[in-house]
Amino acid sequence: MRKTLKKIKNPSKAKEQRRKLAIRKRVIGTTERPRVCAKKTNSNLFVQIVDDSQNKTLFSVQTFGKNAVGKGSNAESAKEVGSAVAKKLGENNIKAAVFDRNGKKYTGVIATLADSIREAGIQI
Repeated sequence: MRKTLKKIKNPSKAKEQRRKLAIRKRVIGTTERPRVCAKKTNSNLFVQIVDDSQNKTLFSVQTFGKNAVGKGSNAESAKEVGSAVAKKLGENNIKAAVFDRNGKKYTGVIATLADSIREAGIQI
C-alpha cells in the first residue's frame, strides 16, 4: 500500500509524508488488534479505528460534526477523544490496538491522545 513520494516543496510537509509512508509500511491493523489512526489539523482531531485485514473502518471519533467529542485540537480535547475511543473499543471487546500517528511527531496532542487511550485500559 505504499504510495510514491511526490515532489513536495515544503520541507516540513515532505518530512511528514516520508514519516507517514514509513509508519504505514510497518503498522498493520488486524481483527484482534485494529489500527488507531489519528489525524490532527490546526482546528480538529480525527481518530479512526481500522481493520486492515478486511479493509474496513470499524468506527471513528472526531471533534467536529454531529457526534463531536471535545472542541478543537488541543490537549484537553485529545484526552476526551482518547477516552471515547477507549470506551468504544471496550464495547467492541477489543483489548489491544496498534497506534498510527499518521506522520505526525509523537509529542503534544498526539502523545496525549495515546496516553489517554492507554490510561483507559487499552494496550497500545
